[in-house]
Amino acid sequence: MKSDAYTYSGVPVIRGTNLTGGKVFSGEWVYVSEKTADDLSNCCVYPGDLVFPHRGAIGEVGIVPDQFPRYVMSSSLMTLSCDRSKAEPDYIYYFFKSAAGRHELLKNASQVGTPGIGQPLSTLRSIEVPLPPPSSQRVIAKILGDLDSKIDLNRRINQTLEAMAQALFKSWFVDFDPVKVKIAAKAEGRDPLRAAMSIISGKAEVELDTLPPEQYQQLAATAALFPDAMEESELGEIPKGWAFKSVADIAEFTTGKVEVSSLTQDLYISTENMLENRAGITRATSLPSVATVPNFKVGHVLISNIRPYFKKIWMARFDGGRSADVLAFKPADFQWTEFVYNLMYQDAFFEFMTRTAKGAKMPRGDKNAIMGWRFPCPDEPLMVAFSAKLRPHYAYIDSLRSQNKSLSELRDTLLPKLLSGELSVKTLAESTGAA
Repeated sequence: MKSDAYTYSGVPVIRGTNLTGGKVFSGEWVYVSEKTADDLSNCCVYPGDLVFPHRGAIGEVGIVPDQFPRYVMSSSLMTLSCDRSKAEPDYIYYFFKSAAGRHELLKNASQVGTPGIGQPLSTLRSIEVPLPPPSSQRVIAKILGDLDSKIDLNRRINQTLEAMAQALFKSWFVDFDPVKVKIAAKAEGRDPLRAAMSIISGKAEVELDTLPPEQYQQLAATAALFPDAMEESELGEIPKGWAFKSVADIAEFTTGKVEVSSLTQDLYISTENMLENRAGITRATSLPSVATVPNFKVGHVLISNIRPYFKKIWMARFDGGRSADVLAFKPADFQWTEFVYNLMYQDAFFEFMTRTAKGAKMPRGDKNAIMGWRFPCPDEPLMVAFSAKLRPHYAYIDSLRSQNKSLSELRDTLLPKLLSGELSVKTLAESTGAA
């Protein structure tokens, strides 16, 4: 199937990129016409079918959702349809997520060049799956599914919180909303300070007087940090008293080293275990076979430096080590950490990295260009105020990530014990209410 077969609507195509390590597919759909799907009937899959890559990300598995009545799978995938009288799709999914299931998928795979399974369908058909009664399968799937649902909910909450932080940064430092409302209020004879307090808090001016005195004072202090006029600069109009500065004015590259022997897989960050779309990090699959690697510290901002993986960023919450393809920025003042992180989180920054990258096969960000990237910079007290406002916000994000780590470990511990029968399904069902 070539890209010229794609249409703007019709039957969605499941590609390897839609499989992201979980049960739920993600990413954007592409479509083919109903006629093309009919012509490719052997490639059609339906809600509840399991889909596996036999080339590329082998070992992954997903369940076809019920968002559409049917789908077409790409040529790099294979499918399994369950006989529902014998096998529950969710149970089979969790079997293939277990170490035993992944081993079965990968044992005949070739790792030369692009990873692949030489005889994919024969391999899939030959795999033996432990099948308890369907009622037990449903209980096992529900217990593990509930854990996955909580993990997914926490992940989506964190995505929302990150988006809220970026919306605040954009309002304050890109669109200059508090400054503009002060200007408008002055022109209309209203109180500029209260106008800024209103837009910063998201409350109507009449609601401000209902705030507790301490919260009101803190809000007023923050609003007072914004000027009430704009002025021309060499790169356009900016709030009065601000200046266009470069990354080098507020941060520097870190250059320290750390012994690999002192690290665990939880403390090592590489491009591979930084998540797409600025979603943070996951556990490294292995440690490098070298003596030392570049280090990073709490409060440093880490960014993947390989195109097309620039949109990977994380604000360090612990000390650790990193690969050479991950840049670490140390804020000039750690009271600005959240400001620096949100500044570099912007699409404009990543677009600049892409535009100025050097190299043919695997372009990398130009460090000199990165440090020279310019932006309208507020006074230091405002950077401090923004960072302080978001610090509890990121602490909550961290708590949800920590909870997800514990839930994932619990799921991964339960999974083989439930599949092998070591752990009584009936006992666990009664204790969790999953019966």
